[in-house]
Amino acid sequence: MPASIDADIERVLTHLKNEFAKLQTGRASPALVEDMRVSAYGASQPLRNVASVSTLDQQTLSISPWDKSLLRDIAGAITASGLGLNPQDNGETIMLKIPALTEERRRELVKYAKKLAEEAKVGIRSVRQDAIKQIKARETAKEIGEDAARDEETAIQKKIDETGKTIDDMTKKKEEEIMKV
Repeated sequence: MPASIDADIERVLTHLKNEFAKLQTGRASPALVEDMRVSAYGASQPLRNVASVSTLDQQTLSISPWDKSLLRDIAGAITASGLGLNPQDNGETIMLKIPALTEERRRELVKYAKKLAEEAKVGIRSVRQDAIKQIKARETAKEIGEDAARDEETAIQKKIDETGKTIDDMTKKKEEEIMKV
């Protein structure tokens, strides 16, 4: 079995976990805005590179830029993000009140979580295709026999099936978290 398959699967799962962390569940989480792009010093940078983001309470985030001249740029990026957040600039920090989710918004988030999960499954299938191509190439080059190639393909399929189940479990857990009032 190709050695890179475990690393590739882990990369897909880590990406999905990070995307799920960004989903707003009515609770304040720094992951919601940390990767947001901010125009600073003539370049677009993630918010975490120009400010610290902390949680004040379950509904409030505080963003403290290291350079106060970036307050307006950060507030503009948050407003333009489409997250429906209203930044409050007090001259030192930006406060974000995370609104409670409506039933309609919860359903939209669940739909989006399922879309992210399907994209992760597509990524996993791509990993499987690449691994099987490597096995076929080794078989063609007579590095391994037909039986060994079939055994490796079976092992890969088993690992892909387990990963698919993990993605389903992660999605179900996130869906419950989103729908919980």
